[in-house]
Amino acid sequence: MKARISRRSLWLAALISSTSALPQIATATIVEFDTVMGTFQVNLYDNDTPATVANFLDYVNAGAYNGSIYHRSVPGFIVQGGGFALDTMNFQVNAITANPAVVNEPVFANVRGTLSMAKLGGDPNSATNQWFFNLADNTGNLDGQNGGFTAFGEVVGNGMDVLDDIAALPRFNLGGAFTEIPLLGDTNNDPLDDTNYVIVNSVTIFDTTVDSAAGLNPPLNTTNSGGGTTPPPPPTAGGGGGGGGFGFFALFGLLLAYRNRMQAVAAGAT
Repeated sequence: MKARISRRSLWLAALISSTSALPQIATATIVEFDTVMGTFQVNLYDNDTPATVANFLDYVNAGAYNGSIYHRSVPGFIVQGGGFALDTMNFQVNAITANPAVVNEPVFANVRGTLSMAKLGGDPNSATNQWFFNLADNTGNLDGQNGGFTAFGEVVGNGMDVLDDIAALPRFNLGGAFTEIPLLGDTNNDPLDDTNYVIVNSVTIFDTTVDSAAGLNPPLNTTNSGGGTTPPPPPTAGGGGGGGGFGFFALFGLLLAYRNRMQAVAAGAT
């Protein structure tokens, strides 16, 4: 009996040793953005930015981005969303509840087509629910400042056509976090409604095939300092300014939602 146990123990030890020597299985996730401007897919970098991807997918699985809006557009720079959603019952824009901030993972460069996290100025580890798509090569601006902005996925196929169309829309200053908001249709509507906002109908997991990112070759973040002309302000979870096309009560609701969100983010960062 002792001999049998000994041989079995040796066999199990050898099996564990051999399996631990096997290469780690890579995983990747493809998510689909269904927007009023079109549908596109993003391949996430699960292996290299695991905390950021897990954070993003928490919001996706909770349906937090369904009905959200693109609230900032800077042509030739970024389009940003993830922070606000439209209540189609009263056409108020409300802040999306933010989870605790995620650790910064600035592994890859902020080149055109990458999906990256927005965060608070002066706090590298403050990203929560807001994200942005790079419309151009923003490595010189975003890779080095504030600890670097985490690029955690990239648009695949012809998806950038949709994002370029969003960036081509007229932009308006509605104050608060909405100083560069892209709008559709008749912007004289008071209040603005679901025909005006660039709405993300849903963000869903499209494919969880093992290592779907294997064929991708994102450039690494080399922390370039940039130079030349002054770049646009970085994508942050804040905003400012005044003016706009909202009615008084709609604008007041937006500013109140924005204030509440900033308080929530500040509480989560402490």
